[in-house]
Amino acid sequence: MKRIALIIPTLDQGGAEKQVCLLAAGLPTEQFETHVIVLTRTGPREAFLRERNIPVHIVGKRHKFDPTSWWRLKKLLTDLAPDLVHTWIFAANTYGRTAAIAARVPIVIGSERSVDPWKSTWQFWIDRYLAKKTRLLTTNSTGVVEFYAKRGIDRKSFTVIPNAVTPSETQPISRDEAAKRLGIDPKRKWIMSVGRMWPQKGYKDLIWTAETLRSFRGDTSYIVIGDGPERPRLELYRDNVKAASQVFFVGERTDVAQLLPHADLLWNGSLYEGQSNVILEAMLSNVAVIATDIPGNRDLIEDGVSGMLYSLGDTNKLVQLSNRLLENHETRRGLAIAAKQFVQTHHSIEAMIAMHVQYYTDCMKSK
Repeated sequence: MKRIALIIPTLDQGGAEKQVCLLAAGLPTEQFETHVIVLTRTGPREAFLRERNIPVHIVGKRHKFDPTSWWRLKKLLTDLAPDLVHTWIFAANTYGRTAAIAARVPIVIGSERSVDPWKSTWQFWIDRYLAKKTRLLTTNSTGVVEFYAKRGIDRKSFTVIPNAVTPSETQPISRDEAAKRLGIDPKRKWIMSVGRMWPQKGYKDLIWTAETLRSFRGDTSYIVIGDGPERPRLELYRDNVKAASQVFFVGERTDVAQLLPHADLLWNGSLYEGQSNVILEAMLSNVAVIATDIPGNRDLIEDGVSGMLYSLGDTNKLVQLSNRLLENHETRRGLAIAAKQFVQTHHSIEAMIAMHVQYYTDCMKSK
């Protein structure tokens, strides 16, 4: 049996964190003993791992530059002696790969999960340096491969393993119950967005579009599920554009899987993405998606077939597409059916696990 350590910065509700947990829980126990190492802090996803008896180790990194946490991580890896370390996201990629190399872990793999224009020159230098040292990288999207190839990392280093999405195990609720929980009129058309309130998510444009669409139609409500550092600024912007009456910020929620199927549309306004778990979950929930025309979203949505795409910043186009789909139930339903079929075929948990198992096995054989 081979021992594997998956290293990630936190166990928050983010997309990468979800994929790590699904992977850790799904790897066959007869082949792998899997450990999850959390670099900075734990989060709500820890319970998922504990319930499945997956060991979770918290390193406790406190600052952006924290040498003591690196030494703790190196000692942990030395004690665990894994056959393979797989790191996810920049902080874990940096601390995890260097510590794993120092601890003489036989196989070290990094994972880039998103297009990251926020990175500075020195961060890209670290990415390039460590890519040469470890040579093995996974990602979820061809768009991410192209982004990093333009910044000096060999395309051949990457193996694309798409994100997985799983059917909800929660009990479905009625629209009236969903409306009661959200405090929103069930007779209105519901447009939802789900995700952390970061600048990259493009919420400002979506709020403006929501108010324009409401003024035009008179029957729409826009619901934002999630929280984050941008929330106060976005609330102020919402109020300034007189959108408060039908733009609802409902915060972090544990019942998203029960609420999402009641959306008439899902909006994704991201400026950049790796591969959106929320889009996948909406597609699996029979919800039509309208998203920005960016590489990560194009991997999931065939425009006009399994969803709709619009150019960044083109709020007029978003209004037009949204109004067209809200007016035509059959068109909306057709997009949703095609989207669900696509997800079930290409983004199942079984496919994601099988691809990782094959990848890990091949890496160990070729070591």
